[in-house]
Formats: sequence, structure tokens, C-alpha cells
Amino acid sequence: MSKVKKVVLAYSGGLDTSAIIPWLRENYQCEVIAYAADVGQGEELDPLHEKAKQSGASKLIIKDLKEEFARDYVLPCLRAGAIYEGKYLLGTSVARPIIAKYQALIALEEGADAVAHGCTGKGNDQVRFELAVRSIAPQLRIIAPWREWTMKSREDLLAYCAKHNVAVTASAKKIYSMDRNLWHQSVEGGTLEDPWQSPSEDMYVLTKPPKDAPEPREIVISFQEGVPTAVDGQAMTPAKLILFLNGTAGRYGIGRVDIVESRLVGMKSHGVYEAPAATVLREAYEDLARLVLDRESLWLRETLGPTYTRMVYDGRWFTVTREAMDAFFATLGAKVTGEVRVRLDRGYCVAVGRRSPNSLYDPELATFGEDAVYRQKDAEGFIRLFGLPIEVEGRVRRRKLGSAPNFPEGGS
Repeated sequence: MSKVKKVVLAYSGGLDTSAIIPWLRENYQCEVIAYAADVGQGEELDPLHEKAKQSGASKLIIKDLKEEFARDYVLPCLRAGAIYEGKYLLGTSVARPIIAKYQALIALEEGADAVAHGCTGKGNDQVRFELAVRSIAPQLRIIAPWREWTMKSREDLLAYCAKHNVAVTASAKKIYSMDRNLWHQSVEGGTLEDPWQSPSEDMYVLTKPPKDAPEPREIVISFQEGVPTAVDGQAMTPAKLILFLNGTAGRYGIGRVDIVESRLVGMKSHGVYEAPAATVLREAYEDLARLVLDRESLWLRETLGPTYTRMVYDGRWFTVTREAMDAFFATLGAKVTGEVRVRLDRGYCVAVGRRSPNSLYDPELATFGEDAVYRQKDAEGFIRLFGLPIEVEGRVRRRKLGSAPNFPEGGS
């Protein structure tokens, strides 16, 4: 292997990155700096300093990125209505760009000539990490041990860690791959490699079993120009608000997702996600957006949303296209000011009230009672003009057939 002097490793303290530190030292004979991004994984960070040094790292650098992550990465996805394959709220996908961004910047500050990550050659994260690094510091070498070493399984990693006296919490019986941040918690691998296998209760961290939920309650979420700013009148920063909702909605078992998704690299994967705050905020934001945005804006937002989602999922965060789309969604989001009342119940949430100074709902127009604003007779001319192309097409068809067309039942 070619000479590397210093590597900055994206370090979580999990099985993969615990094995990577001694492996890098053994195979590259280089200094390894461990770097952990605090994006809301909580108590998981507490033991990392001692663990990283015990594994052979020269030091551990922890960057508190919670507020930047919430403000500049999570909220743009919320404004875009980003949800992958109808279920996944991009918890891991949206965290990788900011983690990789600071990994590259730290590597430059520390005089490192390489960065390393613990992503497997089968996963999406390798793409997300490496595209971000190439965008920010393309001169850095990227080392992906899973694409180099001879170890083939997590069982092999356990054996390697044991050989090098590296303590890990994973075991042969609990060998899941887990990822946690403000926006979600994910679990893959282990028994979940069988898509017929139901997730066990010990896989869940952010949510309680729905059957054990307390009595239903309603909360009011306030938005200012597309940004959630308060819950029940209590003002909070975006990161603190998300953490608060994780605790509140998590007690109701809200945000559990069991999904088979299509990975970027071409295969299917089975995973379990928990996203209590994300689920509640999405419900509230979408409901308020429907109140304040006109029909064409809503239609265009729903049209572009899937494209934005794919860009984030595929790791194309640091691109001009994503920035341009963010500008569009931010423009629409500037209208999303107001309050939404959300009911929390066993395993689900639903918006049950909404109000906004930008509301396009006019009771005088919408009423089914008597009104003096809307002239119902006007609808006749509207329908005639709106349906004129259909009428012309019908006339042409009738002339060709010599009679009214005989459509099959339910046909078009």
C-alpha cells in the first residue's frame, strides 16, 4: 500500500470504525486521528475519547454540529417534503454531507493526507461520504477499508477486534448496524437481513411500544417562514425542538418504519427506522403548506420534491442543482408561517387544526351555506371553457365513427 502519513477517520465507536483504527495503523503505518460529529446521537459520544485512544488513535476530535445540521440540512429537507420511496425521511442520507464536510476540513487543518470511513462497498454511505469529500478537498486520498481488507463479515470484525484487544458493544447475537442522529435512528443487518423477519423491540431506541403510549394529547407547533420555532408556545432552536419532539412523540411510538428500500448501488435492503420528531414535523409542515400555498405552487412542490429526495439520497448534496432547488423550496417556505395543532396517539399523529396570517382559506368562498361572494352560475362558463378541448376531441371522434363512441365499461 502506498505511503500515507496521517488519516482522519470518521469515527462512531461502532464495530466497523473500532476495527479500522488498528487496521489502518497495521496496514498503512500511519497516524490515525479519530473524528466524531455530534449530530444528535446523545450519550453514544460519552465513552468515545477513551475508546478511540484505546483502539490506537492519536486523539479524538468531536465537533458539535447539532444546530448547523438542523438548520442547514434537516430543515431544507422538511421544506422540500423529502421522503424516499414513500416511507424514509432521509435521516442517514442528510447527515452524511455535514459529517464528511467537517471530516475534510479537519483533515486540512491537521495536515492529513487522507480520510477514511467505515462504509461497506454495498452501501449508500460510501457514495455520500466520498462525493462530499471530493467536492470540498479533492486532493485528499480516500481510504475505504471495507473495499480493501480481507475480512468479509461482521463476525470477522469481532474476531479482529478481540485479537487487537479493542472493546466493542456488538456481539455475535446482537450484530446490527445502527446509526442515530437528531432526525432518526436506523437499524440494519443481523436478523433484519431476512425481510420476513419482524424487528424485535430491543432494536428501538427513540420510541416506546405504541401499546404502552400515554393518553392521547394535542400539541401546537409554531412555524415562522418555514422554520419550526416553538411547541405549545415554548420557543426553541431547531435542534432543541427536534430533540424535544423526539422525546414527546417517541413516548407514543410515533415514527416507526419497517422498510425494504432500493439502495443506490442497485440492491434492496431491509431496515428499521425511528423518526418521531421528523414524522410529527412533516405532518405539521405539510398541513400548513396546504393552507398557505396556492394550487400551482403545491403542484410544483410535489413535482420537484421526489427529484430533490433522490439527490439527497444519492449523495449529491454539494451541487449547484441542490442549491438552486433549495432556493425554490425556501421561497415557498417563506409563506409557511402559522400554527398547527397535532394530535399524538398510539403510533401515529394527525394535524387537527391549523391557522396562519397567510391563509388562502376564505370561509365566505368555501361555505356550503348562503353566500354573497361566489356566483355559482359562473361555474357553467368555467366548465365549458375548461372542457372545450375534451369537447372538440369528442366531436372529432364522433365524426370519424359516425356515432357516439362506445367506450368499454370504466374505460377512457
